[in-house]
Amino acid sequence: LGKEKFHKSQHWGFCNNVAMLVAEDKPGIGGEPLPDQKLKPEYSVFPKGMGSDAPAWVAFDKQVLSFDAYFEEEVPDKNQELYRIRHCKIYFYLEDDTIQVIEPQVKNSGITQGTIVRRHRIPLPPPHEDQFYTIDHFNINIEVILYARRYKIIDCDQFTKNFLRKMGVRLNPPAYRPDDPYTKERQKILESMKPLRPYERIDTLKQFLEHDGQVLRFFCVWDDPESMFHDPRELVLHYYLSDDTIDIKEIIPVNSGRDAVPLFLRRDKLPKYAPTGLYQPGTITSRTVLNVFGKLVGNRGRYILDNRKTGAVHQEFYRDSDLKIGAVINVWGRKIILCDCDEFTKEYYRTKYGIEDFTPVAYKAPPPPKPEKTFPPYTGFGSEEDSLCSCMGLLLKPPQKDFRKFMEKDRSGTESNILRFLAKLVTDSPIDKDRKFIISYFLSDDTISIFEQVQQNTGILGGKFLERGRIKKPGQQLFKSEPSEYFKAQDLFVGARVCFHGHNFLLVDADEYTFNYMEKHTNEFCVADIGIILKKLKDTAEPRSREIRQVFAAADPEHSKVIEYEPFRNLIASITDGAFSEHEIITLGRYYSVREEYEMDLHFLLAVAQEQLKKNSFENFEQLSAVFLYNDREKCGVLPHEMCRTICKSFKLPLADDDLQALLTMFEDDHKQVEYKKFVDGLNWRENQIPAFQTIKVKP
Repeated sequence: LGKEKFHKSQHWGFCNNVAMLVAEDKPGIGGEPLPDQKLKPEYSVFPKGMGSDAPAWVAFDKQVLSFDAYFEEEVPDKNQELYRIRHCKIYFYLEDDTIQVIEPQVKNSGITQGTIVRRHRIPLPPPHEDQFYTIDHFNINIEVILYARRYKIIDCDQFTKNFLRKMGVRLNPPAYRPDDPYTKERQKILESMKPLRPYERIDTLKQFLEHDGQVLRFFCVWDDPESMFHDPRELVLHYYLSDDTIDIKEIIPVNSGRDAVPLFLRRDKLPKYAPTGLYQPGTITSRTVLNVFGKLVGNRGRYILDNRKTGAVHQEFYRDSDLKIGAVINVWGRKIILCDCDEFTKEYYRTKYGIEDFTPVAYKAPPPPKPEKTFPPYTGFGSEEDSLCSCMGLLLKPPQKDFRKFMEKDRSGTESNILRFLAKLVTDSPIDKDRKFIISYFLSDDTISIFEQVQQNTGILGGKFLERGRIKKPGQQLFKSEPSEYFKAQDLFVGARVCFHGHNFLLVDADEYTFNYMEKHTNEFCVADIGIILKKLKDTAEPRSREIRQVFAAADPEHSKVIEYEPFRNLIASITDGAFSEHEIITLGRYYSVREEYEMDLHFLLAVAQEQLKKNSFENFEQLSAVFLYNDREKCGVLPHEMCRTICKSFKLPLADDDLQALLTMFEDDHKQVEYKKFVDGLNWRENQIPAFQTIKVKP
């Protein structure tokens, strides 16, 4: 029998060409088991379920079996206890068969608690120390030995019970959980003992958790009768709802001569002023005790806690219900009036107490009227703005410029923001009558420059007539305190008479950009507002409507319903009797004008546009096409005319607005939608370059 057992447990094998006995778990050639050989699994074996054959470390990831256990620990050097019962938790990790033992911490135990056995695979006790614990070794109401320490498993959680039942394990009934005898004895001693002094628990945690950070704020005033000038002193009272404490801070005015202190009253409960005055120290106590025996027994007293607080002195403190607008509180002998509160305080009293009247108490005298600041008259040195800045403060600063207006109205691409007018001198001199001037008004800084056109055989040298700068309106006193008035853009329009440094000019015409700019900004230029002009014309011409029709019919004998501008201008001037300015008549004519339709060669227009883009090094055609494609939500390849114009303006295309409008119109389809892909390809001078000069076809 002994030999048979020996041969079943071990086999002969070779290691380094030496015959020797090997363990029975060594398989044969090719990994196949030998006859009568049973291989023991190294890890837990789980039954196959439905679904994919995932490995255990994937299928059971983050799944842990939890067992409640305890172990006994001997205490040899202590008479009060012979052993201890220490409760712990045993965790079995299904993904890799590792085990961890943790003891929950007990307050004031004096024992190092926490992790008893760190997580790893634990071997079985001898003589099977070559094997490890698996799931088959665990059940309820059994004992396991982990490193020579015997743990008694008494119960487990619901997940562990369900898992073990699915594994086919028959669960034992839960075991009894014993108590630690020393801990139990210690608890009895503590319960039987009475404290040497009476303790009374006052729980304020609930109030703190509900109202932490909530503060009521009142604006108060204290009329100090002992001050020299008897002036009221402004205070701010804070009531903390978390612990019913109050602090007060004084608002010290500037240059009041008072010392700045952090707080008028430090944070604490504020007692109501007692009729008998202040209590002596020791009169108010938080607890009341009774002397049971007095001095009958050896002159030694026996004191117990008086639960009914016989003879205790109760002191009242200010609560939130005592604080309201108009109330007078006593702050250690000082009468303080609550005059107003903030919005949070109003909402708090409105919700809790239903108060709706929060009329503040007037405690401040109306401020005296601010004296009007007067400035000395202009001395003539430097500019008026510079001299005025020297009167503003001790530190001299240069006058500030309107930088925002400068950035908005400065030249940007084809937008010059310069209004140009053609002007003539108003004079009787035959030499100066025919002189022509270009008046330029710069919108960025309200400056004006004048340039005289060169005319041959006049004997007058043309060129710069007036340096760029701001021009004062005539008829103003030179040395005065008020700032002077300067010419604005609204003062310049066709037909206006202006005087620049003693020279009288009549504005007779303007360029196309000026007319377009003024018509786009009708809120600034009323002479270019067609709505105002039509209303004004209607009020003037309505009583004479029949006569006006006859006049227009006489000016159009062919009944073409179209007349030239000069007869139209003369008719409007005669109808209005000089009530309309020349600019208003031009605006009216531009509004009703019939524009000649003409066809421009597309190739020539694209060539001019490409030349302009090339000079300005514009190459963002891919980004422009991407923005067009993004705005095309339906991906139909077309966009509205105005949207395409806005996108081109956002890219700051260096093209005039008229040229851009003409190009977009030429790429429109039958539905007035712009084919943006063809438009971008036509502008792309890198890939589709067009010769710069082509012949323009002129109709015979």
